Amino acid sequence: MNLLTPLKPVSPTLRLALGIAFFVLFVAAWAAATFGGLIRPLFLADPLKTLESGWTLFTEFGFAFDVAVTIWRVVGGFILAAAIAVPLGIAMGAFKAVEAFFEPFVSFSRYLPASAFIPLLILWAGVGEAQKLLVIFIGSVFQLILMVAVIVGGTRTDLVEAAYTLGAKGRRIISRVMLPAAAPQIAEALRLVLGWAWTYVIVAELIGASSGIGHMIMDSQRLLDTGQMIFGIVVIGIIGLISDVLFKAANERLFPWYFR
Repeated sequence: MNLLTPLKPVSPTLRLALGIAFFVLFVAAWAAATFGGLIRPLFLADPLKTLESGWTLFTEFGFAFDVAVTIWRVVGGFILAAAIAVPLGIAMGAFKAVEAFFEPFVSFSRYLPASAFIPLLILWAGVGEAQKLLVIFIGSVFQLILMVAVIVGGTRTDLVEAAYTLGAKGRRIISRVMLPAAAPQIAEALRLVLGWAWTYVIVAELIGASSGIGHMIMDSQRLLDTGQMIFGIVVIGIIGLISDVLFKAANERLFPWYFR
């Protein structure tokens, strides 16, 4: 069987096997580099040391609480961003006047790095949870607005014209034609932006935080404990992968006609 045929689908079993194979090769290369002495432990802990550090974090330092706090921040900031971005993006995609009004500012804002706002957000909101949520919000909302606007604005014109021919007007065009057509892609855009939210939460936790995975990574850096740092990064990846799989499964269940 030729696995490199363009756009040729693979079975779920083969897809899972190929995905696992990459992780196996990655860990094998990591082990070879560290156990073989190519990289000093000061710069990169070996896999066994990383697992040992992770066990210590969970059993002695209450790392489960840090994980829970980080998840809460990601979910909270992402929900805030989605609550603003999805309705505004739909309005921009559906109405060209709304798009003309908002798009220059949104396009300008999406190039501003969320990390640059941290000093201002600390000044405005302190170093509490509001500051962390706002960093994630700023990093996610403008990207998501434009993604949703492009998706809704790309609705097939023949569907809209057919709805007009059948007597639909105004809001019914949006609710009965544009939203059903765009919903699967909007759901996928949300899934992608959730991944970006995970990158912003660590940035938010690196400064002025007393808990969270990012806070633990900074503490480990001061102690030169690369095992704990790598374990924290791996935990972020695992949680992100789980959330992505669950989000994708939910999308496929909600919109089976689109993903089949």
